[in-house]
Amino acid sequence: MALVGLEELHAARERIAGVAVRTPLVPAPWANDGERRLWLKPENLQPTGAFKTRGAYNRLAALSGAERARGVVAQSSGNHAQAVAYAAELLGIKAVIVMPDTSPAVKVEGTRSFGAEVLLVSPEERDTVPGELAERHGYVWVPPYDDPFIIAGQGTVGLEIAEDAPAELDTVLVPVSGGGLISGTAAALKLTRPGVRVIGVEPELAADARESLRTGERVAWPVADTYRTVADGLRTPSVGELPFQHLTAYVDDIVTVTEDEIRATVALLARRGRLVAEPSGAVAPAAYFHRAAETGGRHTAAVVSGGNIEPALLAELLAD
Repeated sequence: MALVGLEELHAARERIAGVAVRTPLVPAPWANDGERRLWLKPENLQPTGAFKTRGAYNRLAALSGAERARGVVAQSSGNHAQAVAYAAELLGIKAVIVMPDTSPAVKVEGTRSFGAEVLLVSPEERDTVPGELAERHGYVWVPPYDDPFIIAGQGTVGLEIAEDAPAELDTVLVPVSGGGLISGTAAALKLTRPGVRVIGVEPELAADARESLRTGERVAWPVADTYRTVADGLRTPSVGELPFQHLTAYVDDIVTVTEDEIRATVALLARRGRLVAEPSGAVAPAAYFHRAAETGGRHTAAVVSGGNIEPALLAELLAD
């Protein structure tokens, strides 16, 4: 399958205009360290609290009338779930969302609030049940990342960074799970500002993408391993096939951060940045604060990918 290009990225931007928020690139002077400078891309400000709004709406808006009439099914731990439910509600499409029973309650409730039917399954069943439902009921399957429309929609994050960042920007940090966000963002940046380095960030307890990129082969980690991380949005056991092609073409490296570093960064973003980030949304900034030797760069942008955090967890992390 061909890599997503500027034509697809610009088409996605037009399609999602007025639905997804064009989030600002916010300077973080409180995070500056010597000659190092940081800007934050707060995707937690999207209507569903995460960047997934972009890809989900781009995918659903591109469906034909006949496909819309069939309804859609998707699987997600929460952010893609809410985004598909929201897009489906806007477009008048029936949506069935399969979620692992370990999903945060705030994400399950958010998905249901947009009118979607939610099916809770074991983590091991999350990626198989949607296919069964699509075959049984004729639903259109909307994958969370392994789809060119999803990648192009997420890639509008990169287009905006390229347009809004200062000329001296040299590094962009992006969280990695299934790979849709970093695929589209890296494509957009490398095709518009090729001198900028794109570095993915994962929890060290779910570092399948880093292993895949460094070995040159897609690697899958057991669900029991990836589900150890507090970053519930980054527990996907492997990057998708199409995202992996984008990673190998456009991503310079992937680094990891620890659980303590993720937790501390959630609290730091809330206290100093006035941004509510879920653990998954905090991993990219965490790399700026804790992996400077590995990420390099003096002028860095980090994507805060989402803010759908359980209130009790946020309170716990702020109390530490």
